Amino acid sequence: MRFVTVIGNRPQFVKAAAVSRILREHHEELLVNTGQHYDDELSTIFVTELGIPRPEHELRLGTGTNTAQTARMLTALEPILAAERPDALLVYGDTNSTLAGALAAAQAGIPIAHVEAGMRSFDRCMPEELNRVLTDHMSQLLLCSSDTAVENLVREHAVGERVMVGDVMVDVAHMFQPRALGDDAPLRDAGVEPGGYVLVTAHRAGNVDDPVRLRALVDLLLALPMPAVLPLHPRTGARLDAAGLLDTLQAADHIRLTPPLGYLAFTALLVRARAMLTDSGGVQKEAYLAGVPCVTLRDTTEWVETVDSGWNVLVDLDRDAALAALDRTMPSARPELYGDGHAADRVVAALDRLGTGSSAPHAG
Repeated sequence: MRFVTVIGNRPQFVKAAAVSRILREHHEELLVNTGQHYDDELSTIFVTELGIPRPEHELRLGTGTNTAQTARMLTALEPILAAERPDALLVYGDTNSTLAGALAAAQAGIPIAHVEAGMRSFDRCMPEELNRVLTDHMSQLLLCSSDTAVENLVREHAVGERVMVGDVMVDVAHMFQPRALGDDAPLRDAGVEPGGYVLVTAHRAGNVDDPVRLRALVDLLLALPMPAVLPLHPRTGARLDAAGLLDTLQAADHIRLTPPLGYLAFTALLVRARAMLTDSGGVQKEAYLAGVPCVTLRDTTEWVETVDSGWNVLVDLDRDAALAALDRTMPSARPELYGDGHAADRVVAALDRLGTGSSAPHAG
């Protein structure tokens, strides 16, 4: 079979590291990078570090509103799909790239397979929630990370075939966390010691585009009782600079601002952090897989299992709640919520069935 895979941001590069290698042992795959989030230099880091094949198509569509960006992606993807004539299209997660890829394929009559299908925060104000719901209801193959995701799709009467494959990020963690544990350079560069800092990511529009919430975020970071390493997303850096708050963070002795990091450098910092503060969906799960307590700077999450297990706490931008969450007692156990590290094999096996037209029983 011939697949086109559409990716566009850091988590999707990482997930493709698990799936593309195995997929290409069985089928032909062409990667399309929309360039939704990162520049060419950082994309090259992911290709080099993670062993992802270099994308055959680089679209460089990383600016604009969600609507404008999705529209440009649709315009760019239509001729690619017409020229490549794939048997199916593969998308990951919940970004504008995910939705644009799925919609372009649906309009071209190309079957769609969605990795991380069924994840829900139940917050329709989040662009990601709209993207994943719409993608699920266009997809023929719904590849789920957890039983919760399967149950969500059953309740919504999604018509695609539901398959519980586990989470490909577990595969990636098994591959790269041991290597990251041996890399001290990112900690030395940041001037921090193992277990003596929090790692922070913040980029969500709801947190950084609103000046009031951006100020609350800065106040929360300034109140942290230990060093904080913040790889600065370009969007966040621009908003901080425009609001006159970037200098405030740079002047704080305990805040260590860094440029955006490659996967291995970020993981080296994550696995030895005292805790993770983030508004990212994927990083919540990465923290769980690394056994690092997570404090999520949102009031909803799609990764509800991490909260139910006690390893993740939702605090929004409440400074006092965040500080209390950092000081909480952690559970003694960390259940295997997202599979055994062989999700990519199950993804490819499900894609094999898509090609033959056979239908396995729905999960759930």
